[in-house]
Formats: sequence, structure tokens, C-alpha cells
Amino acid sequence: MVEDARFEDAREAPLHLKAMDAEDLQVISSLTQDAVIPAAEMKWDRAHRRFALLVNRFRWEDEAHARQRRRPFERVQSLLVIDEVTKVASQGVDPRDKDTILSLLAIVFVPGEDGTGRVELVLAGDGAIAMEVEALDVTLKDVTRPYVAPSRKAPGHAE
Repeated sequence: MVEDARFEDAREAPLHLKAMDAEDLQVISSLTQDAVIPAAEMKWDRAHRRFALLVNRFRWEDEAHARQRRRPFERVQSLLVIDEVTKVASQGVDPRDKDTILSLLAIVFVPGEDGTGRVELVLAGDGAIAMEVEALDVTLKDVTRPYVAPSRKAPGHAE
């Protein structure tokens, strides 16, 4: 009998995940919740149909362990890539203001016809970035070693 992996079995290895359906995307969304994104670190490569962001991700997968061991919470820089992008639109985000810092709340997939759809990055402060895609193809890859979260706290959310 094969058992499912358990959260507790995770090692201190960098994440490298791919989402090709809405269920997979929910995992990436939960791991990128509260990621901090400098607007200067977002790029749409129209020719390669790729939207990429360098995000400073809170390490939710380590949060309980950090609490238990009473050690500082961590963040890690991760590359979030959405492929097969045909169109990008934003609301409440000025793409020309490279000094803006955005906070990611969720990543949502709204399916269309024949595998197409829209990937939405839901941002704090009523902002959003929407990408029309020919197919759902999202990758999350940690690209640095974890570092102590500057606030030294876990993000909190008002109910």
C-alpha cells in the first residue's frame, strides 16, 4: 500500500512545484499567501507568453515548526511563473510605478472553454492582476535560501 506524503515529512529542501489543474494551483496559492512582491520584479514576456514574478514568500510549510521550536519565522525568494499567457490586465496596480510593493493574497483559476481560462493574482488593497491563458501552467520555485522574516512574525489576517 502506498501512503500519501504527510506535511510533517517535508525536508528543508527548496520547493519546486508545478500546477496544471485548479487543485494543484490551490497548493501553490496557499504557499504564496502573503508573499511580498516588488512591482519592479514582475515581467510579462509577450513573445514567450510568460508572466514571471520574483516573490518574497512566507514559508508557511515551516510555520508550525518555527512556533514549536520558538525560532524566527522565515521567508524565501521564489520565482512564480505563469506560462501560456495571451493577455495581461491589472486593477489597482500601476505597472509604471516600480517602487510599489504588493502583497499576494491568493491565486485563482477561472476556467474557460477547452482548457483556457484566467489566472488571477488577488492582491491586498483591492488590487488584482489577471492573465488570460491557453492552458493552466504555473510553476513555483524557491531560488534562495530561507532568511529570517524582517518582521520576525507570521502574517496575520483579521476575520
